[in-house]
Amino acid sequence: MKQFLLLTFLILISCGETPQENETDALQQKDTLTYGLKQYSFAQPDAAISEVLENWVFYQDFKDEATTLYQLDLEQLRDKTGNLISHTDSLMTKVPDTLNTFSIKSRLAIIKTRSELLRLESLKGKIDPHTIEDYIEETNIAVNNFFVQIQEKLRKDGYDLEQIENEKKELEKQKRYLDSIRQLELADQKPS
Repeated sequence: MKQFLLLTFLILISCGETPQENETDALQQKDTLTYGLKQYSFAQPDAAISEVLENWVFYQDFKDEATTLYQLDLEQLRDKTGNLISHTDSLMTKVPDTLNTFSIKSRLAIIKTRSELLRLESLKGKIDPHTIEDYIEETNIAVNNFFVQIQEKLRKDGYDLEQIENEKKELEKQKRYLDSIRQLELADQKPS
C-alpha cells in the first residue's frame, strides 16, 4: 500500500508543471508585450532656454532617455529606466548655478522616485501591464513638470535680468538729466 501511494505521488509530481516552468512561460509571454503604448508630448523649450540647457552636462543624455519611454519591450524598459535613474543622479550632482533651486532639485528627486518605481515593477516576476503603463505615465508627467519648471525659472530669470537692465538704463538717464541740470546751474552761477 505504501508503495502504491509513493508511486501515485511520484506520477502526480512528474505529470504536473512545476512553478518554475509556469513563471518561465509567463515571462516569455510578457516579453512579447509592448509598453508605453502612446508617445507623450513634452513641453518644448524656447531657443534661448535651449542654449542654456546645452551647457548643462548630462542634460541631453537625460532628455534622450526620458522622452523615449514608449514602444518598448520589457528588456528595453528595464534598460531605459536604469539609464534614466543613472542620468537623473548625474543631473542632481551637476545642477548649474542658474538652476540650482529647491524646485528644480525636487523635480529631479520625483523623476528618480518614479523611475525607481517603474524599474522595480518591471523586475517583478509577475508583471501587470496596466501598472507599468500607469508608472510610465507618471514618470512622463514628472519629466514634463521638470521641463516646465526649468522653463519657468529661466524665463523668470530673463525677466528679472531685463528688469534690472531697464532699471540701470533709467538710472543712467536720470543721472544724465541731473548732470545736465547741474551743468546749467553752474553756467548760470558763473559771472558774465
